[in-house]
Amino acid sequence: MSAGTALAAAPANDVSGSALAIGALPYSTTLDTSEATTDADDAALNASCGAPATDASVWFTFTAAADSIVVADVSGSDYSAGVIVAQGTGSSATVIACGPGGSGWAASAGETYTILAFDDQEDGVGNGGLLDITVETAPDVPSIEATINPIAQFDKATGGAYVSGTATCSGEADFAFVDVQLRQRVGRILIQGFGETEIACTGSVEPWTVFVLGDNGLFKGGKGATATAAVACNISGCGEYFADQTVQLKGRTH
Repeated sequence: MSAGTALAAAPANDVSGSALAIGALPYSTTLDTSEATTDADDAALNASCGAPATDASVWFTFTAAADSIVVADVSGSDYSAGVIVAQGTGSSATVIACGPGGSGWAASAGETYTILAFDDQEDGVGNGGLLDITVETAPDVPSIEATINPIAQFDKATGGAYVSGTATCSGEADFAFVDVQLRQRVGRILIQGFGETEIACTGSVEPWTVFVLGDNGLFKGGKGATATAAVACNISGCGEYFADQTVQLKGRTH
């Protein structure tokens, strides 16, 4: 090493005893972890998690102000990062959540939590890098409702049925969908089928149509029974709506 060359220092929160305290949420920061280390305290927490590695680890603590779902997200880092969340502080804390890219947990008011962010070496490259960590309260569970049109259509060529209606999904949703089970007795046979479609969670009334093919025969004109489920989910949970309704199947016009 030539004179005047300086090595980057390990982050101040490289060890559990120097964990960085997070204040009010949301919290976000970037941190160079390329000189961060791993030690026995990391290994003690990882014994309950099983990450491939806990290299370039840095420590944070957070005390919840209220009961809430909290998410620690490191997916924006420029290396393969993971987190371990534990109730309490130091290596003796009790692990309650962990995962690659981030994790969420149910925080209780007044409780202190340890967040360990690390390089899990899933990319097999280097030691740490630029950690991008965000800790924030998760959104409320989305709500969803649906209606089912009493008139459905069947396609004479395929024997498939088109069941339609509307759905209203409100809140932040990672995904939302409507699925329909349709049953119809044709002669002595109970024809059954299933179909599904995604919907947008916009807070407005959205139309939907699900195409259902019979698993064991063709749908015909006449009455059928539907069991419809509308579901919208995010990290906090899922909003659900269920309804059973009789529909009248009529021939579809093209």
